[in-house]
Amino acid sequence: MMLTQKQRDLLAYINAQVNDTDVPPSFDEMKEALGLKSKSGIHRLINGLVERGYLERLPNRARALHIKRLPDGLRGGDVVPMPVMPNIGRAADIFATPVSGVQPIPLYGRIAAGTPIEAIRHEGAYFDAPMNMLGNGDYYALQVDGQSMINAGIHDRDIVIIKRATQAHNNQIVVALVNQAEVTLKRLQKEGATVSLVPENDDFPVQTYPATAIEIQGVLAALVRQYHYASRLA
Repeated sequence: MMLTQKQRDLLAYINAQVNDTDVPPSFDEMKEALGLKSKSGIHRLINGLVERGYLERLPNRARALHIKRLPDGLRGGDVVPMPVMPNIGRAADIFATPVSGVQPIPLYGRIAAGTPIEAIRHEGAYFDAPMNMLGNGDYYALQVDGQSMINAGIHDRDIVIIKRATQAHNNQIVVALVNQAEVTLKRLQKEGATVSLVPENDDFPVQTYPATAIEIQGVLAALVRQYHYASRLA
């Protein structure tokens, strides 16, 4: 499973501190380094790194964090200092800068491609999208949860690049907010006063709503699949 930019930055900081001092940083040091306002955000990031197998908690030890592995591009001997920029209130602002042909765009939570779920935005999380995938406009990324769009080539855990929009044409794949509470990725079909959200999998039903219950939040612009995700589906 891919790391969010924030998780990668925290892992790089922990790695740098361990290489420099042989001791993992404290939660306060991590909070300050990433520009977070509370330690609860650090707890969430560490939990995610533990779940993905990058960190291990060691019992009965102070600052009990052990790096089990590092992502591609970050080696065990590297010392990777966190960027320092004055007068920046949020770490998200530090990372929202195009580098080497990629454009960081906000990475939101998992979006259901099976049944609608509430979308969660992770503040400060970014996904490095190749700039040749993006045109003019405002974009964000979502991770797909489920198999209901598989016949359109969209698999579970794929990353979809979404162009923000409030209008869409029939047959476009859209991010639709349902009843101001739930969001889903489906193909759009408008007919009179109703809107249907159509899956691309015969095992899932078409969902039809009054047009007033649906708000378009974006249109599919691109899809990114990491190899190990695809290999699980082969």
